[in-house]
Amino acid sequence: MRRRTLLSAAPLAAVTAAGLAACSSDSGGGSDDSPDTLTYWASNQGTSVENDKEVLTPVLEKFTEETGIAVDLEMIGWADLQTRIQTAITSGQGPDVVNIGNTWGVSLQATGGLLDLGDEQFEALGGRERYVPAALATGGAEGTDPTSIPLYGLAYGMYYNVQMFEDAGIEPPTTWEEMVEAAKALTDEEAGVYGMSLAAGSYTENNHFAFINATQNGAALNTADGKPSFTEDGVVDGIMRYLDLMQEHKVVNPSNAQFDNGTMSVTAFANGEAALIINQNNANATIESNGMTPEQFAAVPFPAPADAPSDCASHLAGINLAIMKDTSNEEGALKFLAFMTSEETQAELGKPFASLPVLVDGKPTFTENTEQADMFMEIYGERAEPLPLVPWEDQFETSVGQAMNNMFATIATGGSVSREDVLTAMQTAQDSIRA
Repeated sequence: MRRRTLLSAAPLAAVTAAGLAACSSDSGGGSDDSPDTLTYWASNQGTSVENDKEVLTPVLEKFTEETGIAVDLEMIGWADLQTRIQTAITSGQGPDVVNIGNTWGVSLQATGGLLDLGDEQFEALGGRERYVPAALATGGAEGTDPTSIPLYGLAYGMYYNVQMFEDAGIEPPTTWEEMVEAAKALTDEEAGVYGMSLAAGSYTENNHFAFINATQNGAALNTADGKPSFTEDGVVDGIMRYLDLMQEHKVVNPSNAQFDNGTMSVTAFANGEAALIINQNNANATIESNGMTPEQFAAVPFPAPADAPSDCASHLAGINLAIMKDTSNEEGALKFLAFMTSEETQAELGKPFASLPVLVDGKPTFTENTEQADMFMEIYGERAEPLPLVPWEDQFETSVGQAMNNMFATIATGGSVSREDVLTAMQTAQDSIRA
């Protein structure tokens, strides 16, 4: 029995004792101890998990041709991936290789369930120096051997509808203030068109913008000794600034409080219901799949206030690749990591998954628009900061992100959120982690 079958056939939190007895973890890994097979859990990168399979299958067949190792692929949506990984680590019944959100790198490292990548492992991967240093740093706590390597690079940009801006005679904004004014000018509630669309019901998107806005304000979300510090003025003010796009400025449709993933705001943008969205560069594929042509939209960096201490435009986003510690095929898994991060595979997957290269000498292939490609590469390389590289980062995502979900829901249903409300919510989130 393949361990992937056990995990996909039962509820995530209810893998039974009988099931675990039937597939003992004593033998490790997810490939039935066969050196000729690897089990790979891949995250949803394209327009759908079906699209992901279409993209990945021929790539994985090339790996099999080169190495003789078959790959048992399972696609997992982002809503389930983290829980699936944590369940696999706890039970010892998981895949050989798994994609993880790079913001989870240190949190999952702390579980002890992923394979340490030391000098010997990096020799098999061609050396640490191949990878963009900041991207590689997301794979583990400072001063430790990482347990994951970067696979797909991503960065936020602010997409705008070219025709809407031209018709209104508005230039793409370069500051927060300009962005708000443009969004106000382009909002027509009677026509059902708003200046912006936000994934205001997505805890992952919300915590990302809590971080980015706080960083623009010069605030950190953790102290020098690694404790959460969510109650600093810069953090609270940054969250308030973001909430006010819906509350004070009214440039975001209140229905966006129900948008629990970024794809929903992308769809609203592509359908002409919003003039602006803030999304990662892999939004290109989804925008085009919804009917817009590359000439109808463009992107600029997500702007900071004019007097902001930092021009941070994104967190250092992306997907990492890790080997489960229980694998019985470490050698084959390392070959797979080397293959997936080779120049050829990075270039091949960069276009359909609209990802940025994670290799030092990598060239972006996600768009033929060199100006747009260069802009996203500049953001990724120079204007992006990693989320806190601490074991409690996943708790930051859920506690702060969910608190913001709730605050957007309050605003959407006619209530109001004050700065004191934000401070109280951040104190609660901070205390829950410190406890």
